[in-house]
Amino acid sequence: MPTNRSSSSSNISRFPAPGPSGGASRQQLPIPAHALPHRTPRELLTMARHGLEEATEIRADGMRYATAHLAALRAAAAVLAARAVPAAPGRRSRVTSVWSLLVLVAPELSEWAAFFASTASKRSAAEAGIPRVVTAREADDLMRSAEQFIAVVEVALGYSYQPRLEGLAS
Repeated sequence: MPTNRSSSSSNISRFPAPGPSGGASRQQLPIPAHALPHRTPRELLTMARHGLEEATEIRADGMRYATAHLAALRAAAAVLAARAVPAAPGRRSRVTSVWSLLVLVAPELSEWAAFFASTASKRSAAEAGIPRVVTAREADDLMRSAEQFIAVVEVALGYSYQPRLEGLAS
């Protein structure tokens, strides 16, 4: 992981420091600086988990779908933050999706990237408020897929997620 990023948020304590499989020994690939996330992998994973929690509270199918997709995007951005380095200054490259960049830095996640890339247009339509673009089943399926993807990313980056246990005395 890049060493110039700091973790200042206290909300991210549920994730331990990366273990030996945390990706530090992997080759980091250069990505245009404007395409790199400006948060740490840990912060992005925490935001992804919070997004999934938020999605479970949303009744509208389209917004639940869009919120779950955004959570998956944040997990993909965590991989970029951990494994990519800024490319040498030069021409700005064309706009590239997170899913395309994910395949470059984590080829083992290419099936996930293809899946979520294929659902992006439906997410955009749902965010635009187009009625009935997403069914309840599609929203629930995408939430489960996002949950699985975030868990895969956490393992790939050497983090383990510990869900909060509600109702326990301190």
